[in-house]
Amino acid sequence: MSENKVEKWGIAHIYSSYNNTIVHMTDLTGGETIAISSGGRHVSADRYESSPFAAMKSSNAVVEVAKIKGFTAIHIRVRAVGGVGSRVPGPGAQAAIRALARGGFRIGRIDDVTPIPHDTTRKKGGKRGRRV
Repeated sequence: MSENKVEKWGIAHIYSSYNNTIVHMTDLTGGETIAISSGGRHVSADRYESSPFAAMKSSNAVVEVAKIKGFTAIHIRVRAVGGVGSRVPGPGAQAAIRALARGGFRIGRIDDVTPIPHDTTRKKGGKRGRRV
């Protein structure tokens, strides 16, 4: 006599750069924000905003709110800076994913949604690059 429990799905958007990590949870449409937190809310110094510890803390904060609102399963979308910036997610991405998984959610898809230009705009720095 197992109960047929309905799952409530959400999407966890993880933006991870070398300066910060932002974890933003939305409903399936992506239109309504359920919870949002960034690394800067949980550490005191600017240089630690992108650290795995700060990413884990912000993920845990999002997990608590999402649990209260009844979410049981999530898809994860990981995003790096992209464009003319780095296409590799920062150091907090892995820690954020791991913290979400340990939060007790059923994980659906994990996607990389980094914007990659097909014909890029010009990178800043001019013709000869940044001269130090």
